[in-house]
Amino acid sequence: MMTIFKYLITFILLTHLLTANDERPPIKYDFLSKKQTQHFVNTMVTKHHFKRSYMNKMMKDARLDRDTLNRYTGKYKSGTTVGTWERFKDHVLDLGTLKKAKKFKRKHQKILRKASRNYNVPQEYIIGFLTVESKLGTYTGDYRTLDALTTLAFNKNRMQKYFRSELKHFFLMCREQGYDPRRVKSSFTGAMGCAQQMPSVYRRYGLDYNKDGKKDPWCIEDCVGIIAKFMYKNGWKNGAQVAIKARYKGKRFKGLRTGYKHRYTLPTLKKHGVTPRSRFRESKASLIKLHNDTHDELWLGAKNFRVLTRYNASSNYGMAIHKIAQAVR
Repeated sequence: MMTIFKYLITFILLTHLLTANDERPPIKYDFLSKKQTQHFVNTMVTKHHFKRSYMNKMMKDARLDRDTLNRYTGKYKSGTTVGTWERFKDHVLDLGTLKKAKKFKRKHQKILRKASRNYNVPQEYIIGFLTVESKLGTYTGDYRTLDALTTLAFNKNRMQKYFRSELKHFFLMCREQGYDPRRVKSSFTGAMGCAQQMPSVYRRYGLDYNKDGKKDPWCIEDCVGIIAKFMYKNGWKNGAQVAIKARYKGKRFKGLRTGYKHRYTLPTLKKHGVTPRSRFRESKASLIKLHNDTHDELWLGAKNFRVLTRYNASSNYGMAIHKIAQAVR
């Protein structure tokens, strides 16, 4: 029995070590040896008037984050990025999270009401955004933003051009707000704070909503204002529909292309056996399909649903926000 027990302990320890090795810390890397990095530095110096010595110092300090890079080169294990509808349900529509969202609504009612009035958007959807993005400010990321964005900006991956632009905005943001780029933390993509804003989004929508003298991506009150401003600027219509559940025959739907980009007239949907469960008030609808273990769930998305997906281009993301908003009414 002791021998079996000893083998079991050894197996557990080896498993723990192998799992721990999956998370590799950033390493030193000579980014300045790359021509594209040198071109970036030149642009920041000539166009945006940064000191060359400062930019060289930042690039020398930046480290290569291999785990972050693997997420964008197809080598990272599945389910760690956007994933399926099940992933959203498991992480943001569980009973514990919804309970916290309702508590958040009571605790921050003053700032939520203010934002709802100022921008004419429902406070429940603001809560939905913050719940999906950071579990209401609980998980804002512990990656060093400089490492994440520099890694993705100067190593081949499917979104390299985008991340190079975000690195530019990151340096501009740090200069504008007086941040040391080496101390800013974010998600592995460079998304910061309780609203998980990329630097370009922060520069466009960031605001000092609690009037304490600084635009703070990690301040819940500022983030409430940021999300409300985003919804307003992207065309949210208060009182208009967001999404209506639809019915169809069968367990799986394959009749039409689905997703927030695919919009159909109600007669077209009806021809393919899709009808709203309650009155849909717009002439066209996005056809949203949520893939569950046993069946597909269909929804008709209104124009307001598209606003939700402008923050993150995912039907799962938009539907998660909608369902959270319904749950905390």
